[in-house]
Amino acid sequence: MKSTLFTVAAFTAGILIGLSPFLSFDLAGSHMVEYLVYLLIFLVGVGVGSNSKVWVFIKRVHFKIFLVPLTVIIGTLAGTILFSTVLPGLSVGDSVTVGLGFGYYSLSSVIITQLDGEELGIIALLANLIREIATLLFAPFFARTFGRLAPIAAGGATAMDTTLPVIVKSSGEEYTLVALFSGMVLTLLVPILIPFFLRITGH
Repeated sequence: MKSTLFTVAAFTAGILIGLSPFLSFDLAGSHMVEYLVYLLIFLVGVGVGSNSKVWVFIKRVHFKIFLVPLTVIIGTLAGTILFSTVLPGLSVGDSVTVGLGFGYYSLSSVIITQLDGEELGIIALLANLIREIATLLFAPFFARTFGRLAPIAAGGATAMDTTLPVIVKSSGEEYTLVALFSGMVLTLLVPILIPFFLRITGH
């Protein structure tokens, strides 16, 4: 929760600085955000590549393990489509775009802001942040009610890092590598699926 609270504090501080007269240049109009996107994607690659446990696991894992991130993707897309029907002002395309962050609020919000605008980027930040917070708070409930794979599905991309400890505690240590694998796959897909979806929908 400490890292999540830090993220909220940093986001709030950024809003306050943006509203103040101390920001003397147009950050939105510069290429800084674009460069930060590239840096974030690079760091994601470094993090995944340096995680030796995941690569060892991939070499010996059964094909069924791929069903875990696949069902997370299907469930997320189904949920976002359903949610768009009850929330006025948010189209199906925008809702799906936000859902494609899979809980990875930092990278997804920056990419969406860069490609589609600040409004949807802020929605993506808050929605995916709430997904992470909900996993941290309710993982034990998810495991008891829906099964031990449920916390992994709820965590999405964060199952490989920030929500991993609570997932292991709720689902059991035997699900550690499953969570790492699912989180890694979803993390890799975020910078691929969001630009692709925005491109095919004409954004």
